[in-house]
Amino acid sequence: MDVVVIGAGQAGLSTAYGLLRQGFEAHTGFVVLDGDAGPGGAWQHRWPSLTLTSTHRVNDLPGLPFAPADPTAPAVESVPAYYAEYERRLDLPVLRPVRVTAVRRTDDDRFRVESDAGAWTARAVVNATGTWTRPFVPRYPGQETFRGRQLHTVDYRSAEEFRGQHVVVVGGGASATQLLGEISRVASTTWVTRREPVWRDGVLDEDAGRAVVAEVERAVREGRRPGSVVGHTGLLTSTPYIRDALDRGVLRRRPMFDRITPDGVEWGDGTSVRADAILWATGFRAAIGHLAPLHLRAPGGGIRMDGTHVAGEPRVHLVGYGPSASTIGANRAGQSAARQLRRLLRPELARTA
Repeated sequence: MDVVVIGAGQAGLSTAYGLLRQGFEAHTGFVVLDGDAGPGGAWQHRWPSLTLTSTHRVNDLPGLPFAPADPTAPAVESVPAYYAEYERRLDLPVLRPVRVTAVRRTDDDRFRVESDAGAWTARAVVNATGTWTRPFVPRYPGQETFRGRQLHTVDYRSAEEFRGQHVVVVGGGASATQLLGEISRVASTTWVTRREPVWRDGVLDEDAGRAVVAEVERAVREGRRPGSVVGHTGLLTSTPYIRDALDRGVLRRRPMFDRITPDGVEWGDGTSVRADAILWATGFRAAIGHLAPLHLRAPGGGIRMDGTHVAGEPRVHLVGYGPSASTIGANRAGQSAARQLRRLLRPELARTA
């Protein structure tokens, strides 16, 4: 195999499209290994109340516009259906469910991709596993003593689960504000964040967007852990669910608590809040544990990148990592990785894009 792509979300499918356009043969030249049972990437695991009108824009996959019949339908249904149609129309070589457990170098300077369904040997690897499978929950004193329910964004299904309760929502990102808005309609809430929220009026224009991407690119070039692109944009007050929550007075932020008690949370000054549940909307980490045998991490804790490939290793690409961890960024990065791999591995192939 020339290339093994790991993951079939936006980043993996965009890369597969690019490899086809660059002349790589499906199945014999490259395969896509996906750990999920069906198409849709992380979208198939989102909470049912998330609709296309209440989420960040779902960008088209290259070559097939996304034209949902009902924008108010749950994203957990419409986006996976779109991905499934994309795989079918392009006849992409997606194999699932295949959970990759390790990627190792071989004695003949290739890569052995090991999984629960066997192993593949490839001249290059494109990792496109995203972050959904690695939810991050910080540790706080007393966490194990809490008698209520603790859950992460990945566990959330419906605000109705919390009707009549008091919920502490932790996190300053888009998911935290959206879920806080939903829960606050049926329960009382407390919102806590480590840093003051950054509010952005109007829309995110191209200049601001480029500045955000440049900031994340600088981090990965230096081998630091990349923050998310979305995390750097701030909270757009023009977003409907944020505007609604602001108008209702729900988004009144308190600083991060110091400890968790059996009945709630407590600050250093002795003030406390009783809670039935703590929702950790505290983000994710890159799902790259299977790459550990390659020893790619830099002293800063991240992976030093040069564009889409690991610095010094042009045959290992991370798409959907760092500056390409957004739907439009993943599209561009996947096709860029495919072009680079054609030039490196198969310069004789006739380029079609």
